[in-house]
Amino acid sequence: MRKTLTALMLSLPLLTPHMAFADESSVLKAKLTEIATLKAKFEQTVTDINNKQIQKGSGIFALAYPNQFYWHLTAPDESLIVADGTDVWIYNPFAEEVSVMDLNQAISASPIALLVHRDEETWSQYSVTSDNGCFNIKPKSIDAGVESVKVCFDDKTLTEMVLQDQQGNVSQFTLSEQTAIDDAERAMFKFTVPDDVDIDDQRLNAIN
Repeated sequence: MRKTLTALMLSLPLLTPHMAFADESSVLKAKLTEIATLKAKFEQTVTDINNKQIQKGSGIFALAYPNQFYWHLTAPDESLIVADGTDVWIYNPFAEEVSVMDLNQAISASPIALLVHRDEETWSQYSVTSDNGCFNIKPKSIDAGVESVKVCFDDKTLTEMVLQDQQGNVSQFTLSEQTAIDDAERAMFKFTVPDDVDIDDQRLNAIN
């Protein structure tokens, strides 16, 4: 489970004739620009390098531009990731532990950063190719913890994400019940540390 959380931290109308020459990264960026906010349920399946299923799960996924991210795994074991725009909080209720790190520190090495980043510097770190409604995103750095991410759309709707790590494990997330986030729901991007938990502060400016 922790590997899946790490991989997550480390997500356009049909092309008109005058846009036919646009490269794949521009097309993907245009699609993501239309998704200012998103909330959905997800079903997760993880397989190993031999295509053997090693985990299943489900939960709630949400994002908002810029740099806000919410990932709540509700089954089989609960865990929570919240990116509030500045920091990333990872909460493990079973271990009664919260880890916090800088946003850029947490996700700059992962293609999923492109789901909530629009800046050219971030996008320049990845190569993007497209295939039948899906976009394959790969980091140019060999040190990235995630080998690739595939994101798929049904017209304007994000429907699937597939993450492959350097060990060959593949995490597939199928989204359903996609909706925009209203103002009242934006509170989900603010994490409140529960009482009586250990805090592992990994932020670069943390005082030790």
